[in-house]
Amino acid sequence: MSEINTALEMNNLYQKMQSWAQSLGFQQLGVSDIDLSKSESRFISWLEAGFHGEMDYMARHGTKRSRPDELESGTVRVITARMDYFPDNAAESWSVINNDQLGFISRYALGRDYHKLMRKRLASLAKKIEAEVGEMGFRVYCDSAPVMEKALAEKSGLGWVGKHSNILNREHGSYFFLGEIYTDLPLPVTQATSEHCGSCTACIDVCPTQAIVEPYKVDARRCISYLTIELREAIPVEFRSMMGNRIYGCDDCQLICPWNKFAQATVESDYLPRQGLDAPQLLDLFAWTEQEFLSKLEGSPIRRIGHESWLRNIAVALGNASTSPEVVNALNGRLESASEMVKEHIVWALEQHKQGASEADGE
Repeated sequence: MSEINTALEMNNLYQKMQSWAQSLGFQQLGVSDIDLSKSESRFISWLEAGFHGEMDYMARHGTKRSRPDELESGTVRVITARMDYFPDNAAESWSVINNDQLGFISRYALGRDYHKLMRKRLASLAKKIEAEVGEMGFRVYCDSAPVMEKALAEKSGLGWVGKHSNILNREHGSYFFLGEIYTDLPLPVTQATSEHCGSCTACIDVCPTQAIVEPYKVDARRCISYLTIELREAIPVEFRSMMGNRIYGCDDCQLICPWNKFAQATVESDYLPRQGLDAPQLLDLFAWTEQEFLSKLEGSPIRRIGHESWLRNIAVALGNASTSPEVVNALNGRLESASEMVKEHIVWALEQHKQGASEADGE
């Protein structure tokens, strides 16, 4: 790495980095040091409480998650970047959530998987920096390694951690992806911003399963995003009726947040809805074969949960839908061929309709 001898040279480099980042589709760039000791302590307490559920990988890497130089030797700074993803042309979220014949999918997952796009852009940014300063050590990440993305984003000034545990930005709300470049380049750090949640508890109050157990603390075991994406086993019965028609993720805490009135529409065509996933009919999705699931969702982040979890989630949503011959027939039609896990959820869904029919008959 060539020598950068003055603060002015460093500052000039940072200004160039901001320009390069914008040309690559990022809306903001920050730089953090690697002292995450406060976040490490909170994270350990979160793990000890068991709030990570079945996500064993959260505890698997020891202190590498909270000590960047242990994950990537030589790291002295972390360049953080964010990219807006809100698809302005998608069906209005609440209208989908309030229609029990439709399936709601978290708005981040309507288009192409962001991981590869973000990593590719971050690598391009790192190479531009390297071309300017000479050879340097770096590694790019985007939800792809034990990295404390939110802590780094907060420390570098991209926003603050809201009471729902997502990063909030006064000009962009919370609908953005985060990515990082670990580097041995001693860049000047950017200033953290203050938090602006105040006395608002909208996200806590709206959560369907009361997963936000206290401000800034989420019990993943209760979170619909965890239940529909991370959990590979049966969804606990106590949460099924609370899930409504949310079949992949849950945006309620973001939808209700006052700061998201400032959310910016994405400029990335890859993040726009595909396959009508912004307002899909549950019965149509439930009819997909595994091959249809794989082909229709090629390149989608949804694909990683697999067809079995997909059917499980939709069975729960159909159990929460209004009773109709079409819904009951679809559930019965899947019953014989379903895996044991999916079958359990179909049986539960059919029981909901049986109870609903009995109540309608006045029994």
